[in-house]
Amino acid sequence: MKLSILGARVIDPASGLDQVTDIHIEACKIIALGAAPAGFVAVDTLDAKGLVAAPGLVDLNVALREPGYSRKGSIVSETRAAAAGGVTSLCCPPKTKPVLDTSAVAELILDRAREAGNTKVFPIGALSKGLDGEQLAELVALRDAGCVAFGNGLDSFRNTRTLCRALEYAATFDLTVIFNSQDHDLAEGGLAHEGPTASFLGLPGIPETAETVALARDLLLVEQSGVRAHFSQLTSARGVALIAQAQARGLPVTADVALYQLILTDEALIDFSSLYHVQPPLRTRADRDGLREAVKLGVVSAISSHHQPHERDAKLAPFGATEPGISSVELLLPLAMTLVEDGLLDLPTLLARLSTGPAEALRLPAGKLAVGGPADIVLFDPTASTVAGETWLSKGENCPFIGHSLPGVVRYTLVDGRISHQA
Repeated sequence: MKLSILGARVIDPASGLDQVTDIHIEACKIIALGAAPAGFVAVDTLDAKGLVAAPGLVDLNVALREPGYSRKGSIVSETRAAAAGGVTSLCCPPKTKPVLDTSAVAELILDRAREAGNTKVFPIGALSKGLDGEQLAELVALRDAGCVAFGNGLDSFRNTRTLCRALEYAATFDLTVIFNSQDHDLAEGGLAHEGPTASFLGLPGIPETAETVALARDLLLVEQSGVRAHFSQLTSARGVALIAQAQARGLPVTADVALYQLILTDEALIDFSSLYHVQPPLRTRADRDGLREAVKLGVVSAISSHHQPHERDAKLAPFGATEPGISSVELLLPLAMTLVEDGLLDLPTLLARLSTGPAEALRLPAGKLAVGGPADIVLFDPTASTVAGETWLSKGENCPFIGHSLPGVVRYTLVDGRISHQA
């Protein structure tokens, strides 16, 4: 298929390109930026005047809920929702049923993602068998089956020696390990950030040190083992300060933050709404400001949705009995645009944190608009508004932003030059 996108403001953070120009696509690839190549005749054209064309967004944590949790979501439904949010490449965590700790599960996910065709899917393999933190999973076999990194989520290794051996093994094969640093003992039984809000509501707290104690240990193990490490779902100002110090020492570490942590604080819990029940928890305004500054400076190079869809019943019990998580991937771009609206980031920097940064963190073939590269593109109108929930594609409606008017509308999402979403 030969396609030309005409008159868009093309922003490619990887190359620094930011100008009004045309994009020409053939055989799933970008073949030219600007003037069409000699002899090229477009079969279709998209009039993109007034729109921004950027690399398709790269989301490092989207729970697809398949296999095993079809009541919450499926590969078809959640990748369709992701495409609506401007996402062309996503990583799915290993917490499935069965756990993503075998090649068979990885191949199943990849086959179904290819059949759906909404986005590209890059599985994250389990670091330990069954995520139980005791025995190392078959990491090399999982890599060969398509897994791009390995992690245990919030299911921690209770034995530090076992974790250290796992990191050394991963380093031997130049594999990337994803850490969700939270001390199990300090966090156990907690529902909210340990502070005035939790005390007022009578909710058991999770102290900031649940993150920083685990993070300090994990960074020391990274330094000892030499493994490539990515720290996911950071929540505290002191946590990102530790990451900054590690990067200054030259450690090969990157980090991401959940987009909702840049918008919400623990004050949102004041009405006991289970829509704000997340793990790790929402923290204070000071923590949110620290996370925002780290994103601005590039210490945190990736913003992700940390999309966790749930069926309706999962959020209907009393706060402490509900399942944590927010469904938000299909609002990724409009929600992120609030950071531009608030003056925190300019548009090219925001797009870098949503595309180039996450792609580089996990070494994914995505996140840039390059001649000869895949035609994974998002076209959006920065002047229009999205009413969250007006259309909803995810199976999970557990989203506190539904009903809000958000800046920006995703008009088209293209995967390999094919339109996978059109508003």
